[in-house]
Amino acid sequence: MPKGTVYPSESSTFRDAQTGARIRQVTHHPSIHHHPFFFVPAYDSGMNRLFFISHRTGAPQVFAEERAGGRLIQLTDRSDLDQWSLYPARNRQFILFTAGGAGWRLDVETLQETRIVDFGDDKTREEGMVGAAMGTTALSRDDRWWAVPVKTGDHFKLLLIDLQSGGTSVILDGDKIGHPQFCPEDTNLILYLAAMTDPLWVFDRDRHVNFRVYRRNVEKNEWITHASWIPGRREVCFVGWPHGVRAIHVDTGAQRQVARFNAWHAVCSPDGLRMVADTNCPDIGLQLFDPLDGIGKPCRLCHPQASQVGEHWKGPFPYGSGPVKVYAPQHTHPHPSFAPDGSRIVYTSDRTGHAQIYECLLDRD
Repeated sequence: MPKGTVYPSESSTFRDAQTGARIRQVTHHPSIHHHPFFFVPAYDSGMNRLFFISHRTGAPQVFAEERAGGRLIQLTDRSDLDQWSLYPARNRQFILFTAGGAGWRLDVETLQETRIVDFGDDKTREEGMVGAAMGTTALSRDDRWWAVPVKTGDHFKLLLIDLQSGGTSVILDGDKIGHPQFCPEDTNLILYLAAMTDPLWVFDRDRHVNFRVYRRNVEKNEWITHASWIPGRREVCFVGWPHGVRAIHVDTGAQRQVARFNAWHAVCSPDGLRMVADTNCPDIGLQLFDPLDGIGKPCRLCHPQASQVGEHWKGPFPYGSGPVKVYAPQHTHPHPSFAPDGSRIVYTSDRTGHAQIYECLLDRD
């Protein structure tokens, strides 16, 4: 179907059988759907639209639910979309994505697509299903700077695109660069994932300094993964799988324990006062907890019942002897994240046999 095609609302609501939480199912079509990765916003700041990927046309396309009336609008019609590259602007005006060896800006009102950067022979992701293979991108909180990792031969570059001037520069080279994220308080700081054996790094583009956030304990065979920023604190939180969530201050190096349960993908609310995580091995549902009290006691929200494919999560850290291929289709993982106003959690679940978009409403009325 061409972009601009309008579909009627597919929204329905039900109660979680185990917790009683109100759940809104956003999509129903028997095809793959998923929202952006857990640290990428799924909504614009005014919550006018909920953005997601749908495969209902036979290829992944960007869709939006207009929240005022619930109708679904197809925003792209491409055969070459990098589906995890989607990043909605907070100002309600545009979305960004990579496709066909280029970076694109799409006006959400006119649906006009503008090529803003050409990657030439560089690739926007490596082969595989996880980490740098997903091709996620980052947009600064002021909607000005877009960071895109690209692979050149056997190494990576991090491109920075100025959306005001259109200028593009290479700000970092490395063996591996994936999952970039701007610090909410300082757009000079970009968190990124390097090699699985030494994953957590931050690049300070103002000082042109690249520094390791945390040195993995090799003797303990630590599994450090799923990092994101804690808003308002200049802290990076990360999962020490499967032992809980930790945080480290990027200026002082001060470390603290945030939670001690099997949080999988954990991310803070926009105000930094709450955190949500899905769980695995075992799956005990989505958990809400306090990222600041040093305890992080989990409160069960709901049970997505996603299949959570990825056998490697059941064993010890698998990458110690080098890269390994894993089978972990990302649309089978819940990847919960907060709405801008903190009223709900968006997640993905294939509980019905096809991955669909859901919202867990945080009020229990």
